[in-house]
Amino acid sequence: MRLDKYLKVSRIIKRRTVAKEVADKGRIKVNGVLAKSSTDLKLNDQVDIRFGNKLLTIKVLEMKDSTKKEDAIKMYEILKETRVENHEEV
Repeated sequence: MRLDKYLKVSRIIKRRTVAKEVADKGRIKVNGVLAKSSTDLKLNDQVDIRFGNKLLTIKVLEMKDSTKKEDAIKMYEILKETRVENHEEV
């Protein structure tokens, strides 16, 4: 599944266009490698997402084409959530 679609369906990022922008600005890594919005995600991949001064690290647990709000949280596991300084990279 494409990275931007996964982020939208799992509700980590609310809109697919926003997920695409975040990825294309170099703020997302998959398994330690800089990712584009079209990057193909697989089960157990580790995804690092930078939101301003917050770094969210998740593990992909499930892939669904659509999901209800209460089931979206089951699609991933939060491994780490940290605050970072603005000059640090992902």
